[in-house]
Amino acid sequence: MISLFLFIIMMSFTTHFITFAHLSHTPHYNGGSNRDGMGKYYPYMALDPEYAAPNQPTQITFSVQDFDGKDVYNIETMVEIYQESTGERVKGFPWTLQDIGDFNLFYVFPYPGSYEIVLSVANDDKMVNHDQLDPPRSILSSISDCDCKRVIFNVTISDSWGPIRNSLLAISILFPITVLGSVLGKTYLKRRNQRSSTIPEKETLKYIIMLVALAGGLVHLAISPEHGSLQIYYSIFLMAAAGAQIAYGILYILINFSEDTYTSNNRNLILSQYRKRLALNLFGFIGTSVLIGLYAYSVIVAPPLSPDNKAENVDIAGILAKSVEIFLVIGIVYLMLWEKRKISDILINAKSS
Repeated sequence: MISLFLFIIMMSFTTHFITFAHLSHTPHYNGGSNRDGMGKYYPYMALDPEYAAPNQPTQITFSVQDFDGKDVYNIETMVEIYQESTGERVKGFPWTLQDIGDFNLFYVFPYPGSYEIVLSVANDDKMVNHDQLDPPRSILSSISDCDCKRVIFNVTISDSWGPIRNSLLAISILFPITVLGSVLGKTYLKRRNQRSSTIPEKETLKYIIMLVALAGGLVHLAISPEHGSLQIYYSIFLMAAAGAQIAYGILYILINFSEDTYTSNNRNLILSQYRKRLALNLFGFIGTSVLIGLYAYSVIVAPPLSPDNKAENVDIAGILAKSVEIFLVIGIVYLMLWEKRKISDILINAKSS
């Protein structure tokens, strides 16, 4: 697991991968690409916000490239928006000479429902009516009377999809954390009631660390699809980080559910268990610190392999994940210092006796 985690980190800083498109994100709901291309070009389209709602300003981003993923320049484009239910053209952007194939348009979709966005690219900019719109068509892909290529993108505008998606994301994070917290809490109370004496020192903190580590992993697992739409290697990295954090939490459970060795008189056993705990805590401390550092780096400057070479936005999921990890680091450091003092006292007392 450690080797896999370090490998993913190194791969994330490798810059020879080709990004999927010159977009702020690779869309998985509204937008995408046309598999057949359009003549000698390959078009991409994305909405921002992706879960666009009616009466909300929406940015429509196009990226027209060649089939090697390189920029194209000085292309004449026309964009039309049709309402699917009526076939009516509700908006048109006239033939315009684009300096580069990456350009943005803005529109407020008036009603919920399905729309068809038609991108036209002229084969010869001298054969189109510059700054004018072609007449609307019943067959949207028709190129009769137009020396051009056309591609159609289907989008859905809805008031509910965005809140539904965000609610499902919150549930996918909070529900497993709540279940894990309940199970660990019941186990903790059961262990305490079964002991005739008081519970071992810092056992409460150990249970909290277990839960926080698992919670951090679940948060990364939940947000990995969203970052995968931005860049697939981000998703791979987040899934590896989630796996490492969940594995850390499970190993912590297995070690701490074993009998307390600090009450043993076997010096070798005490040292062996202490080394295992130390190695596990170091893994959690180093790995979590790396994740916090990478997040801070990504919101200040553009992260590696960024499609648009911009810093990431600070969002609620990111703040939640990093708050959990900062608490985890503090808890691990405190527990490591306590265990070091504890093992030193035990060994000194054993030596003097």
